[in-house]
Amino acid sequence: MTGPAITMYTTGTCPYCLQAERLLRARGVAEFTKVRVDLEPGLRDAMVTKSGRRTVPQIYIGDVHVGGYEDLVELDHAGKLLPLLAGEPA
Repeated sequence: MTGPAITMYTTGTCPYCLQAERLLRARGVAEFTKVRVDLEPGLRDAMVTKSGRRTVPQIYIGDVHVGGYEDLVELDHAGKLLPLLAGEPA
């Protein structure tokens, strides 16, 4: 599936990050950018500034801030994830 760029702020040990990755792959996402905030504190600061949240994952699909794993699941259950992944407006 091609669509908007996906960025996920993550850490190396976050189980919710792994579940978010699995869900995205199950919905046809072949690649996305992982930003490891545990490796550079400045990246975590940038994530907090951008999202207003301190927890990971923080997921962006294009310019849309989806939020964390539970937000991603909610979007999927509402039938809004696949259109967003296809580049349709939120």
